[in-house]
Amino acid sequence: MDVAKEEFLREFGRDYGYPGGPKTIDEIRATEFKRLSGMAYLDHAGATLYSELQMEAIFKDLTANVYGNPHSQSDSSFATSEIVRSARQQVLDYLKASPKDYKCIFTSGATAALKLVGEAFPWSHQSSFVYTMENHNSVLGIREYALEQGAQAYAVDIEEAEHDAFTGNVASVQATKHQILTRNEAKFLDKDHTGSAYNLFAFPSECNFSGSKFCLELVKIVKEDLIRYSDGSPSLKGRWKVLIDAAKGCATEPPDLSKYPADFVVISFYKLFGYPTGLGALIVHTDAAKLLKRTYFSGGTVAASIADINYVKRREGIEELFEDGTIPFLSIASLCHGFKVLNSLTIPAISRHTSSLATYLRNILVALRHPNGTSICTIYGSRSSKTLCNEMGPVVSFNLKQPDGSWVGHREVEKLASLSGIQLRTGCFCNPGACAKYLGLTHSDLATNIEAGHVCWDDCDIINGKPTGAVRVSLGYMSTYEDIKKFIDFVATFFVSTQTYAKDVRSQFCGRSIHCADTGFENRYSASQLDLKSITVYPIKSCAGFSMDRWPLSSRGLLHDREWLLQSLTGETLTQKKVSVQHLLCLDIFLSNV
Repeated sequence: MDVAKEEFLREFGRDYGYPGGPKTIDEIRATEFKRLSGMAYLDHAGATLYSELQMEAIFKDLTANVYGNPHSQSDSSFATSEIVRSARQQVLDYLKASPKDYKCIFTSGATAALKLVGEAFPWSHQSSFVYTMENHNSVLGIREYALEQGAQAYAVDIEEAEHDAFTGNVASVQATKHQILTRNEAKFLDKDHTGSAYNLFAFPSECNFSGSKFCLELVKIVKEDLIRYSDGSPSLKGRWKVLIDAAKGCATEPPDLSKYPADFVVISFYKLFGYPTGLGALIVHTDAAKLLKRTYFSGGTVAASIADINYVKRREGIEELFEDGTIPFLSIASLCHGFKVLNSLTIPAISRHTSSLATYLRNILVALRHPNGTSICTIYGSRSSKTLCNEMGPVVSFNLKQPDGSWVGHREVEKLASLSGIQLRTGCFCNPGACAKYLGLTHSDLATNIEAGHVCWDDCDIINGKPTGAVRVSLGYMSTYEDIKKFIDFVATFFVSTQTYAKDVRSQFCGRSIHCADTGFENRYSASQLDLKSITVYPIKSCAGFSMDRWPLSSRGLLHDREWLLQSLTGETLTQKKVSVQHLLCLDIFLSNV
């Protein structure tokens, strides 16, 4: 064992690796994730990985049993119905939700569950949809239903909660209210605010951009109308329903509905245990379910219908009323095997394990310095202990900087990471509010970026000197110290001076860094028997390069490697995808003759 890992275990050993559990983390990786050999998978917020033993159990189940369409009366149908009933109960148990108070509606994913709430909620001209800035696009999409029905929408930034240390009660929450959205100004002005309308408040249990956790006391605060707005505007009247997007947070800290009785909670199962994909759930309080209005009906949702007259009798069961068509029963049958994995490790142990790795990585990245003393990394989402959101999930979101303070493009980091056997994600992660908030992007900045052609998932990672997204490392129950070490070594190799990393970080972080050689690039390779034939320089991405028989070295490798690029007048990086081939050929010929 190397010295760095000994230091890590000395600090985090009680939390890391499932001590006292049925298997250690090393045993889990060796027996259940053999396909990860040589790879560091660090995108568990995007999709966590299924266990090989989990899939073997699923295959054995499906090949040993006959599951028929549950909309029938055969023995195979009854077997399916029992599996589905058991799966619903497992989901409710996972959230500590009483089956008397909550129902589990299976959907095609968390997005479909959110869409169901949006289209079926009893919106009116007096209704309001309020959501936190840090929300996934799938939550923001609900406002389209609200606005279409004449309701208004607010985006709020939760700032601080005042806690009563003696009673444990939360007195109020301060929030910054952003622009009011409405599609019918006349209707908006005519609102009587009688307090009879139903309003919806939505927030994530954990931000998928930064990993910041939202205090679930928000459920009680909203229902008791205790939000106070910093602009002095009055609280919104009416009856409040609360929606929690737990798609990200549920893997390490599922909401406890016995303590925090939210009306709607959405989850996605591939975020929990990798398989199945295309399956999620809406956990809905029975009182809230009675308010939802369905227009469409389909097979499975009706007790009877007549084809040539307008007659339909809908089913009375909540699940049957909202599950259109035949549910994906074979995928549902596989849920028990995924829950078995989580239950064997226990959620508290998974939370401690992933948190130890995330904390260690944050500490290392914060300690990194360039030779001139400037910080290499800006981490997003860190909060002070006095704020409402004072805990962090197993997500580390950040951007890297050059020695002169300019940003390293996140897409550049992602591409180099992929070449180094590291899988991670970059961009805004479908969370535009959090992205703009943490990156400091104004409405003007966002409009300028869009006008410059920037869209999600493209290569425009820096515009006008500002990053358009971030790098995200996210961890799962099978993540290891070695994964983090591989990533830290990657950052050190490509973005930090070897000498600075080895010497300065050791002293700043009390020896808890990854140990690297103290010699620079030139010393390590000048004495080796290497015979350089040629070097190809690519001045423009995606275009042909030109060959050289020599190139100067620096302490980081080839001099100027990844330290320059060609930009347009708007600051956009030139590539073959963005500029005509004719223009690039002219540039290529010009540079070849310089």
